[in-house]
Amino acid sequence: MAEIETVGIIGAGTMGAGIAITTAMAGLPTLLIDRSGQALDAARARLDVYLGRQVEKGRMTADEARVASATLRTGASFSDVAAADLVIEAVFERLDVKTALMAELEPVVSRHCLIATNTSCLRVSQIAQALTHPDRFLGLHYFSPAEINPLVELVRGDQTAPEAIEAAKEFLSATGRIALQCRDSNGFVVNRFFCPYVNEALRCLEDGLGSPAQIDRIACGLFGQPLGPFASMNIVGAPVMLHALENLAHLGALYEPAAKLRELAAANDKWASRRNTVVPGRTQGRYHCAPAAHRGRPTHP
Repeated sequence: MAEIETVGIIGAGTMGAGIAITTAMAGLPTLLIDRSGQALDAARARLDVYLGRQVEKGRMTADEARVASATLRTGASFSDVAAADLVIEAVFERLDVKTALMAELEPVVSRHCLIATNTSCLRVSQIAQALTHPDRFLGLHYFSPAEINPLVELVRGDQTAPEAIEAAKEFLSATGRIALQCRDSNGFVVNRFFCPYVNEALRCLEDGLGSPAQIDRIACGLFGQPLGPFASMNIVGAPVMLHALENLAHLGALYEPAAKLRELAAANDKWASRRNTVVPGRTQGRYHCAPAAHRGRPTHP
């Protein structure tokens, strides 16, 4: 595999835009592709807001922000990523959508190009069946918000070449990410814990054991997490959380989505939360959750 100097990202939604920010911040020429001009505009605006905050906090100069902004280009055609050394797909979490994309993308890129999927629940080897050269295909599962959370699950498919894994590890290191190498299985590592963790919190709510704020506070204290399950769901989005659980439901009852989640996802709403809620019998300080402290922790399924 050649050294990764140019990155293409397919899909300018929440995950694709976040990944594009990480590569742009690392100074890598980045091509963000989406058929929706509105999605591309929103991704560009998200990058500009992020860079502006970095300047305000003294983490970079205005000149450095302008250079980082210039590394991101957008387009609507796969031909725009023909010369990329790495292409990451970040489209909707459905096998037929991803395999169709792979069949269309592979003839466009060069043979040396590394191709990755940001899937969170599907098996990498299933998606690889759409490729003529699955040896250069692997999983790079980022967590939302991708520009903040450093953890990336690095997944080796059944036919992924060792040199592809090594090239991906070097890329992740160069972009300030932490690689967690995983076996190719549904949910990989993090979602095998995170999805039932959230689901059980929903069932506690359904059983009347506490409010979302109370359950969050206890979860923060007991598990040492900066965000509780309901605050995490507000970041991820109820529809995304529901989709992740549905994709893993075959693993058993722990993954069968709670009724409350289905209701919230149907309304595309968020959980109301009051940070000053005190759980009876507990001290507020011990179970205080600080939402601002979520940096660096994976919250996306």
